[in-house]
Amino acid sequence: MKKSKLKQGHINSYNMKKFYLLISILSVSFCFSQNSLFDRQIPSDSKVITNHSTSILGKKVNYSAQIGTQPIWDAKGEVIATLHYTYYKRTDINDNTNRPLVFSFNGGPGSASIWMHMGYTGPYSLVIDDEGYPVQPYGYKSNPYSILDVADIVFVNPINIGYSRILKPMTKEEATDKFFGVNQDIEYLAEWISTFVTRSARWKSPKYLVGESYGGVRVMGLAHELQQNQWLYLNGVVLVSPADYELRYESGGIILPTVDFPYFTATAWYHKKLNDELLNKSLEEVIEISDEFAYNELLPSLAKGGIIDNDKKNEIAKKIEFLTGIKYDEIIKNNLNISTSFFWKELLRDEGFTIGRLDSRYKGIDSSDSGNYPEYAPELSAWDHAFTPAMNSYIKEKLNFETDIKYNTWARGELSVRPWDSDNIRIRRNFREAIAENPFLNVLIQSGYYDGATTFSAAKYTMQQVDPSGKLKDRFTFKGYESGHMMYLRREDLQKSNQDLRDFIINTITNNKSAKY
Repeated sequence: MKKSKLKQGHINSYNMKKFYLLISILSVSFCFSQNSLFDRQIPSDSKVITNHSTSILGKKVNYSAQIGTQPIWDAKGEVIATLHYTYYKRTDINDNTNRPLVFSFNGGPGSASIWMHMGYTGPYSLVIDDEGYPVQPYGYKSNPYSILDVADIVFVNPINIGYSRILKPMTKEEATDKFFGVNQDIEYLAEWISTFVTRSARWKSPKYLVGESYGGVRVMGLAHELQQNQWLYLNGVVLVSPADYELRYESGGIILPTVDFPYFTATAWYHKKLNDELLNKSLEEVIEISDEFAYNELLPSLAKGGIIDNDKKNEIAKKIEFLTGIKYDEIIKNNLNISTSFFWKELLRDEGFTIGRLDSRYKGIDSSDSGNYPEYAPELSAWDHAFTPAMNSYIKEKLNFETDIKYNTWARGELSVRPWDSDNIRIRRNFREAIAENPFLNVLIQSGYYDGATTFSAAKYTMQQVDPSGKLKDRFTFKGYESGHMMYLRREDLQKSNQDLRDFIINTITNNKSAKY
């Protein structure tokens, strides 16, 4: 018996060792999963510089393109990640002391800088038709409207997009604590920007941030973080189709349908779903009518909820039908509250189409005309298959950057940045504080009228709430365009939006003025 017990104990001990070894291997594998077991790695600190020449607004511009990676360090000075960037600098000027430097971000979160890089302000743009629809063969061409004539530009890819990667093994929870959240994102990017400015000897330059979509949240937060903890003050923040994480939580769900309502009217006007009385008016005129109705009549009615008088409910429903093209019966069924997803499905249902979320000019075809939301986003499908081939070709052919690392247009799969931590956010309040503390800081908002994801009317509302006192309203400028989320894909708006941005930069260079009220 003693011998049998000893043998059994030995077997149990052996099995336990095997069990712990297996757990250890699985734990290590989980930590490594962020970077595909590190079979391919991007250098933490690298750059390739090429020289180029282009024509902008009919004038020759010489510039250098620096593409590379710059490390992110932890508190101990250890490299834990690297960010991929592309830096365009004009080279045919003698003194860049007062030449603006622009940092450009896209959104997502988890979206690469590809969109504004190859679509908006960079020296090259997509080969697409004049309304922004993709054509084959895919490719890129010179951008004659780029702002590179008046400002140098840095396109930045946050963690896990473009070629940016985490380099130190860590779990998803550890990565979230350091990178994947509203506040975490702002903190590490502010440190990265400060380092870049130092390395590039650009502390004297007027500095600007441009952020599209979630990038709007990002750059509003960065304006405050850069001032408070990097002592870097900006001349301008540009919000391109900006998101607002605080909007979705406000006032029991009645504010969002109110501020989005003018978008419904604009889109119905574009698709000719309104009556002749409204179709004979300009877009600006119908938006003004819709805006007045949304705040003065729709909002109080939604606030009353189930106690609204039936006659009043019917009256408001008929006005919603008049201003949106959505049928009266559907409006009543939805208690006067039309969601954007239902609108995208319903507006062209009788024609057998859905409309796009990010650009409602685009049409889609679902497997069934029934339902309350579209099966896919037609505009995003179109953009993905045009942008990604162009960017990968451009990086290799023009910028001479070689790597086996995949260019991530989106952070998905094992490199996903989600779930995204949105706890304890104070973006609006902090942004207002940054503007108030810095008399040089001005804001430009650019929105497409047919963007159903981050609507132009919601962008206006956000700015109204950033400055509830109205004392800083002269520091805000709004520009609207007859296109969608990426207004610059429509050629007419590519020219207009770049010129609006160019004018904003020129007008906010202070030229020896004092920072005082």
